[in-house]
Amino acid sequence: MTDNKITFASTNSYSQALYELGNESGSLNEIEDQANSILKLISENIELKNFIKNPTIKIEDQTAAFNLISERFNFNNLLKTFLNFIITKRRLFFIKKIIEDFLDTCSKNRGEISANLSSSKELNETDISKIKEELASNFGANIKLNYKYDPSLIGGLIIKVESTMIDTSIKSKLKKLETKMLEA
Repeated sequence: MTDNKITFASTNSYSQALYELGNESGSLNEIEDQANSILKLISENIELKNFIKNPTIKIEDQTAAFNLISERFNFNNLLKTFLNFIITKRRLFFIKKIIEDFLDTCSKNRGEISANLSSSKELNETDISKIKEELASNFGANIKLNYKYDPSLIGGLIIKVESTMIDTSIKSKLKKLETKMLEA
């Protein structure tokens, strides 16, 4: 078994455990909101990201830091305990993947399908809602849409839903044209 398979299996089992504990305690929605906050904090704070990835930091220091974060954001006790457990097992560097898997499990159990939308221009809420509704009717499921503004696309959209990708970006069209010209 490769390291990637071991990593996936262990992060998936941790995320599944968090889901089951949250569901049993009746605090799943609260934990899900707080897990989203953790992901946002990790993505926005380079110091925290480096702290998480640094294997030389002592367990006591990691625990103290996450206890401060938990208190500041008023995390659910179950989530605090879970984070401390992850730290004692020296799996903090997997926390982003564990939380992402947890959030995916929550979405799937609500019958949602995750989709990604990238646009070359900033879309307003109305446009995003229309796209979300259209995707929901095409796929016959609730859609959890992750929107990202990407000016490098030059023009158009990229929509990814499960294994389906719709790419109408000018950037993609230019790459295809470049490939054809190089092949000729």
